[in-house]
Amino acid sequence: MFFSRRAEALDGVSTPLGAAFMLGSVRHTETVGSDLLAAVSKVFVARLTGLVVLGPDGESIGRVRDVVLTIRIGRQPPRVLGLVVELPTRKRIFVPMLRVTAIEPGSVTLVTGNVSLRRFTQRPSEVLALAQVVDSKVRVEDPELPDLMGVDTVVVDLGIELTRTRDWVVARVAVRRQRGRLARRAPIHVVEWPHVHGLTQQALSMPGQGVAQLLMQFEDMRPADVANSLRDLPAKRRTEVAVALDDERLADIVQELPSDDQTELLTELGVDRAVSVLEAMDPDDAADLLGELPETDAESFLQRMDPEDSEPVRRLLEHSPDTAGGLMTPEPVVLSPATTVAEALARARHPDLTPALASMIFVVRPPTATPTGKYLGCVHLQRLLREPPATLIGGIIDNDLPRLDPGDALTTVTRYFATYNLVCGPVVDDEQHLLGAVSVDDVLDHLLPEDWRDEETEDE
Repeated sequence: MFFSRRAEALDGVSTPLGAAFMLGSVRHTETVGSDLLAAVSKVFVARLTGLVVLGPDGESIGRVRDVVLTIRIGRQPPRVLGLVVELPTRKRIFVPMLRVTAIEPGSVTLVTGNVSLRRFTQRPSEVLALAQVVDSKVRVEDPELPDLMGVDTVVVDLGIELTRTRDWVVARVAVRRQRGRLARRAPIHVVEWPHVHGLTQQALSMPGQGVAQLLMQFEDMRPADVANSLRDLPAKRRTEVAVALDDERLADIVQELPSDDQTELLTELGVDRAVSVLEAMDPDDAADLLGELPETDAESFLQRMDPEDSEPVRRLLEHSPDTAGGLMTPEPVVLSPATTVAEALARARHPDLTPALASMIFVVRPPTATPTGKYLGCVHLQRLLREPPATLIGGIIDNDLPRLDPGDALTTVTRYFATYNLVCGPVVDDEQHLLGAVSVDDVLDHLLPEDWRDEETEDE
């Protein structure tokens, strides 16, 4: 059986048994419709992550993102309550373990396709296996593993199994010795639950827990999806993840959070780290965030920021947030008329540009930093694609496109985009200086209700 006490020397894998899925040879069968599904009765939690969740007819419902446990009194093994399943809409719901009829190497099958679509909200008595238990510190008191006695160990994975009463419980814990900064990664040991101590609600609420498993999950996710996942974590874990992320990545994620969560996280990070994140954010998003704070607090952050980063934010804060001046970004693609088409296309291909901002090049007299010299007009990306690379953009300017005034209201900006079929538009002052550009995503953020990220789909 794979549930042995032998050490598994594996580096960089999410489960101590690598590609092995089943933790034992014991299987049980469930009849679903006309199909007989063979299902494992023992499995590591980390192997469940990302598995597709299927209804009884094979229809895809979503993917497993975590496992919900309850830690019981005494030495009783934690009971598995259910799965956190992410729907195609990125919304996360709870599916009770009683609904699971088969766990296979590539999928989890439910006994029914009718599940509650209410957003998953963690209760005080519940614990998330991957988000909270993995990377936590425990003690191992196992006479067969004397090398682990009295040393710091961390949880790598949890082995769950189906009991005779049809409950799933945590039967074993995969651990490894906590290594020093320069030490090699220690081997993994699979330990019976009774020999593991320290996995309690109180211990999991203490600071200092690692976040390696969570960061691995978030590595390839878009910032908006990571932001959505962070909101589902307990406050302690959310802060620990935020602290572990680098400034650029965290700034991208914070920009996708609702305003209340942004200000809360900013407070938890501490002043110095919060300033670093604000400097890494897009100026318009930083201005929106600071606009939610009391004026004295916002000014305190601005004074600590590098003047090069704080100056565009200050200019944006001079405008009402529901006007073109408040909506705009001061960093669109701005070039001089002597720029070639090839150079303009190279700027438009910059990976940090959103598709909306990359759709239009703004042409001005020097200086090209906002507020610029005289605004001459714009060049649409499609026009650039049709011209020879050596052509100067000064000869293909669209100077007939109307401009937005910084004081234009949100309704005026919305009509502007609808009238001219645009996703980006210039904001120009009375003296013909380009101040910035409004993109359609900025408009949508202000048109939608403030709590649009929290809106629930009606339960089926």
